[in-house]
Amino acid sequence: MKNKIGEIAGKIWKKLKEKEEVSIAQLPKLLNENPATVYQGLGWLAREGKIEYSKKKNITFVSLTEIEKNI
Repeated sequence: MKNKIGEIAGKIWKKLKEKEEVSIAQLPKLLNENPATVYQGLGWLAREGKIEYSKKKNITFVSLTEIEKNI
C-alpha cells in the first residue's frame, strides 16, 4: 500500500505542476483514483512540505509550494 500511496503522490505532484491549483474534491476525479488513496498521497506531499492549501468560498484548494513550482 505504501508504494501505491507514493505513486499517487507523484501523480498529484504532476497534476499540480500542470494545473497549478486544484480543489481537493476534484483531485480524485482528475486522477481517476480512489479518494482515500488520493488523500493519503496529499498527506505524503504535505509532510514533505511540497504542497500548500488555500480556501476560497468554503472550498479547499491545493497547489505546489513556490519551490516545487520552480522545479
